[in-house]
Amino acid sequence: MSDFLFSNETLTDPKGILLLIIGGILVGFGARYAGGCTSEHAISGLSNLQLPSLIAVIGFFIGGLVMIHAIFPLIF
Repeated sequence: MSDFLFSNETLTDPKGILLLIIGGILVGFGARYAGGCTSEHAISGLSNLQLPSLIAVIGFFIGGLVMIHAIFPLIF
């Protein structure tokens, strides 16, 4: 699985290109919707004890777990 994602063949395969485009759009949408990227919320927001950053980081973590355990096996 990971060999496909991290190989140069991904850039020539239509499925790989589609996955990269969809992933980029989702990351951009999530960063805009959450009011910042994951690094900004996790490092800057949590160090300032901001509740919205804590909620965003928990959401990022839960979203990552759902993706890797539920959606990723369906894609590959």
